[in-house]
Amino acid sequence: MARHATVSQLAAAMCRGDRVALSRALTLVESKNRQKQKEASQLLSAVLPQRPPQSLRIGISGPPGTGKSTLIEALGGELVSRGHQLAVLAVDPSSQRSGGSIMGDKTRMPSLAVNQRAFIRPSPAQGVLGGVARRTSDAILCCECAGYDRVIVETVGVGQSETAVAGLVDMFVLLVPPAAGDGLQGVKRGIMELADLVVVTKADGALKEVANTMAQDMRSALRVLRPRAKAWAPLTLAPTLALTLTMTLTTDPNH
Repeated sequence: MARHATVSQLAAAMCRGDRVALSRALTLVESKNRQKQKEASQLLSAVLPQRPPQSLRIGISGPPGTGKSTLIEALGGELVSRGHQLAVLAVDPSSQRSGGSIMGDKTRMPSLAVNQRAFIRPSPAQGVLGGVARRTSDAILCCECAGYDRVIVETVGVGQSETAVAGLVDMFVLLVPPAAGDGLQGVKRGIMELADLVVVTKADGALKEVANTMAQDMRSALRVLRPRAKAWAPLTLAPTLALTLTMTLTTDPNH
């Protein structure tokens, strides 16, 4: 991939599955420079007709430290072992003082980071609310055009207002730690009513009983909420069962 490639050359290389071209395309899409933004629009217009119809998008959200990266590492490893091409777009919080982000998600996904069938892209939130970055939707499109048929979006992880990702994905998974509150938390509007699958994490060892109680509270509370889709009622599961169900759903795009 030439360093100073034109937009059309960059688009063509990206659609051939060139990982370097995809990285450069995402950098272009995320840029705030006006000239770069014009080039990004040209790039997206060029690749949009080539987006594969069979791709499937999965959003994963939850409070910091609840195990989002750990679940993605396990789920992603299973997906690539079944022949899928996986892209992970990990949105990291940005400093309100410096504007910088640590973006260390690759260190939490060591197996996926070295797997040639997986592509991990950390991106700063840059102050955008809702859990995703300013151009996450366009970044998803670029990954799909580059041949990735499974795209996971890991949100910042800030709380109940983190709902923007639900409108970008086909399946929205919410992770909840044990002892995260009582059943009232489950009936609060916002992120909870948009989840397709609620996973109570860390459900082992000394926290197993607490996690099971939390899961039961969530199941009871979710019955009060109106489902996002008529054909699917939100489920609350422990991590092992959640991984099994998510694998079933994400393997068949017709679900």
